[in-house]
Amino acid sequence: MTKIHVAIAILYRDGKFLCQLRDDVPHIRYPGCWALFGGHIEPGETPEVAVVRELAEEISYVPASVSFFCCDVEGDVVRHVFQAELGVDVKDLVLLEGWDMKLLTREEIRAGKCFSEQSGDVRLFGIAHQRILLNFMEEGRRKKEEGSPLISIPAAPE
Repeated sequence: MTKIHVAIAILYRDGKFLCQLRDDVPHIRYPGCWALFGGHIEPGETPEVAVVRELAEEISYVPASVSFFCCDVEGDVVRHVFQAELGVDVKDLVLLEGWDMKLLTREEIRAGKCFSEQSGDVRLFGIAHQRILLNFMEEGRRKKEEGSPLISIPAAPE
């Protein structure tokens, strides 16, 4: 089975995580679900270059820097996951791909669903994307307890 490699970004601000409501079309993975921004790695591209390109293409934003978090494998998809602080307000982003975008709280991510103003209803989280964010939040909690923060997200109430 040929693996599909994608690069995605965990973008955080004020203890929340920027997520995309994917288009509700049947030929994509997790149609109409909340997910992380990113996309396919082009031939000859590194995952780090791909995630920066995808963010520019999808929300007209290039983070000051990105750091590798993990690889997540789901069937034939390998997700190269990066993390970065979102250095602008969401209102300053331009959504060029997807149906909606929103800073989601830890509680919404744990619940696996969130209301979208654009769709007018509650939408589920893509399973792999929820798993990645839950792992990221857990790793951040564990590092904080050890006294060596993995990420510089302001602590949000649990």
